[in-house]
Amino acid sequence: MTVSLPGLLSQLLLGLVNGSFYAMLSLGLAVIFGLLGVINFAHGALFMMGALFAWMGATYWNIDYWVMLIVAPLLVGLFGIVLERLLLRHIYRLDPLYGLLLTLGLTLLIEGVFRSIYGVSGLGYDPPELLDGATNVGFMMLPNYRAWVVLISLTICLATWFLIEKTRLGAYLRAGTENPRLVEAFGVNVPLMVMLTYGFGVALAAFAGVLAAPVIQVTPLMGQNLIIVVFAVVVIGGMGSIMGSILTGLGLGVIEGLTKVFYPEASSTVVFLIMALVLLVRPAGLFGKEA
Repeated sequence: MTVSLPGLLSQLLLGLVNGSFYAMLSLGLAVIFGLLGVINFAHGALFMMGALFAWMGATYWNIDYWVMLIVAPLLVGLFGIVLERLLLRHIYRLDPLYGLLLTLGLTLLIEGVFRSIYGVSGLGYDPPELLDGATNVGFMMLPNYRAWVVLISLTICLATWFLIEKTRLGAYLRAGTENPRLVEAFGVNVPLMVMLTYGFGVALAAFAGVLAAPVIQVTPLMGQNLIIVVFAVVVIGGMGSIMGSILTGLGLGVIEGLTKVFYPEASSTVVFLIMALVLLVRPAGLFGKEA
């Protein structure tokens, strides 16, 4: 099969955009699991809420994209804080399976509420005028909005990694999950820190949802299929590994894009095939720590 260079590069760009969404979502999952030990299956529903809030802001109140890029993650983050205070804080000491079942139930509830209001048909959301159109980079026309998605996703991901791995706040977060009583002895409010961590993790999902709104159709079920792939990304990178989630998400997005060019039939399963192979060789994931 002959593939033209512009066609290959455009597919690589599409893969990189998808990889950016994978990286953002898997980063939020890794933060929540790595610091709180909760398998947050509701991440896809919260991703959808971010996109739907952006659409609602534009449709009902004429609020532009740039404002909703800040407001939607804040709203979803506050919603996540309420969930953490009312429900999740009761299961931190239990088997992670309880968290999985609880957040799965929350996913069905959230999606059911929005589906009863908006149905399952896609809702269109236009990119902002500033990022409309494309730029000629010589070998292809580069859509401005897709370039923005990749750039801002990488920026947010690297900033989050730096915050957790290289700052004193991140050290408190990691220590607070391993030995909360010792950290509290130093005057740190561990429950507050845990609550804000969960809110931050789900806000990342909502941020990715706002970024995705102009790229894919906004629907109450938009996070359903995506979250399965994102869980595979987290498993491949290593549960709880921040940098592993970022690199694996971007890499698998590119691999998925290349598969669509050379063997389209396998594009929907290549991620799961890689996951199976990684688990056979290294059960902790590529960047995870062996037990």
